[in-house]
Amino acid sequence: MSVIAISTIACMLAAFLVCGIPSGLIIAKHSKEHVDVRTVGSGNIGMTNVARSAGAGAAALTFLCDAGKGLVAMLLCRLVVANVAFGGDFGATSPLGSYGWVATLLYMSCVLGHVYSPYLGFHGGKGISVGFGAALGLYWPVALLMLLVFLVLVIPSHYVSLGSVSADIALPIISFALGIRGVRLIPILVVTVVVAFAHRKNIVKLANGTERKFTVHKQGSEGGRK
Repeated sequence: MSVIAISTIACMLAAFLVCGIPSGLIIAKHSKEHVDVRTVGSGNIGMTNVARSAGAGAAALTFLCDAGKGLVAMLLCRLVVANVAFGGDFGATSPLGSYGWVATLLYMSCVLGHVYSPYLGFHGGKGISVGFGAALGLYWPVALLMLLVFLVLVIPSHYVSLGSVSADIALPIISFALGIRGVRLIPILVVTVVVAFAHRKNIVKLANGTERKFTVHKQGSEGGRK
């Protein structure tokens, strides 16, 4: 097995473990509400359910931690592979280059680690925040265009799930348009399928008109715990 393959696999495992850290669960448990987000609302450990059950501050911190772990994992893993396999040439791990599959495999590992957290019995979040952060470390134009799609739909509708699913579907389209093609695109497509599957209940609720709009828990209120 080549040095490139070995270093990539090792870093994929590292990215999976780092991004599997359940930030939302930890933050909500240590918030003023001391709530286990797995037992309230949607039962999800992501920013939206944290906002509904533990408040805006906890939700903001959850987003920063989830996006941050994705960004840091991507950049550090790319740096390690670059130094081990490419003589320190960070550009060799660009998703637009000949070895772009290295970067997109790392990206896939970041999202899978969050969705299938090894610390929670391989159950986790839905991959949006960590996917955004990891996309910044993958190729920032992809991340910014995903964010644009998300905001254009969420701001007028107040349905976070609508923006999330739309950004997810847009991910491979944006990636392809920006030059991430061929075998490099396959891990991106895997991410799209996994994240869409994680949102399957939201998709059904959106179709049925029963999805909840974004709300923030207020201290002393029981609304976010139902």
